[in-house]
Amino acid sequence: MRIVVLDGYTLNPGDLSWDALEALGPCEIHDRTPAELVVSRAAEAPIVLTNKTVLCGEVIGQLPELKYVGLLATGYNVVDVEAARRRKIPVCNVPTYGTRSVAQMVFAHVLNFTQQVAYHAGTVARGRWTGSNDFCYWDYPLAELAGMTMGIVGFGRIGRATAELAVAFGMDVLACDAAPPEDVPRGVEIVRLDEVFRRSDVISLHCPLTPRTEKLVDAKRLVMMKSTALLINTSRGPLVDEAALAEALNSGRLAGAGLDVLSVEPPPADHPLFAARNCFVTPHIAWATRAARTRLLATVVENVQAFLDGKPQNVVNTEPSSV
Repeated sequence: MRIVVLDGYTLNPGDLSWDALEALGPCEIHDRTPAELVVSRAAEAPIVLTNKTVLCGEVIGQLPELKYVGLLATGYNVVDVEAARRRKIPVCNVPTYGTRSVAQMVFAHVLNFTQQVAYHAGTVARGRWTGSNDFCYWDYPLAELAGMTMGIVGFGRIGRATAELAVAFGMDVLACDAAPPEDVPRGVEIVRLDEVFRRSDVISLHCPLTPRTEKLVDAKRLVMMKSTALLINTSRGPLVDEAALAEALNSGRLAGAGLDVLSVEPPPADHPLFAARNCFVTPHIAWATRAARTRLLATVVENVQAFLDGKPQNVVNTEPSSV
């Protein structure tokens, strides 16, 4: 069967190999596909793979040969899964490839605030240490994580991995989840959502984006947070009311935010958080370690092979959505 990859560049900018996918059938791999070319490129393909290129119901309706949609990601909001289900087209994602990489990125942002490594390294590069009257200096308070409280919103795989790292740093961990877990790891306390916001020194978001979680972090919950607290989001941009967050940062009601995702990606040049006080934004790279991308590509191939074998796996649209 013919395979079309609509936007393969972010998964594989050249440091990985498509050989295993190409061994499954004739492949047409595009770095990117603009919206106006999706139908023409996918028209003859039974198998279409996408990362962020949108496959809405209208587009799916114009692809009579389509038999399978594969995500080069975990999130599947770019695909109209109900339209695909009605045609018995499985939509398959990759659920577990980036767990450790994303948890690692959480603490890259946290440590950016507590140690100010990049800032102080910059002052050294500009010659300030050379001319210092003392053997050391620091321009921001340096904080130790041990004894602080980490709040985790969403206690799935990535939330749990983040909790493990927090415990290793000596932090107390509060967690909440829509489905409270039966097996709670040592060092973790399961609490209500508002309690996470009130008690935490650092809050890290790890929940899916649904109509119920959109703008979960709004002006009301930002007011609940300690003025010394940090907000970290490596999950989905729309979980946060970005205008409210910018206001909280600029007014000093929140100490800082580390964000790897925004509600619109790429964001506009005048995004309010770019100029916000103590806000550090990275370009959605938590998932992008080479190790994580290697696992992702391997699972994409396994998913396609499972479909070809008549046993599709990691299917996200077997039942009508309850969202």
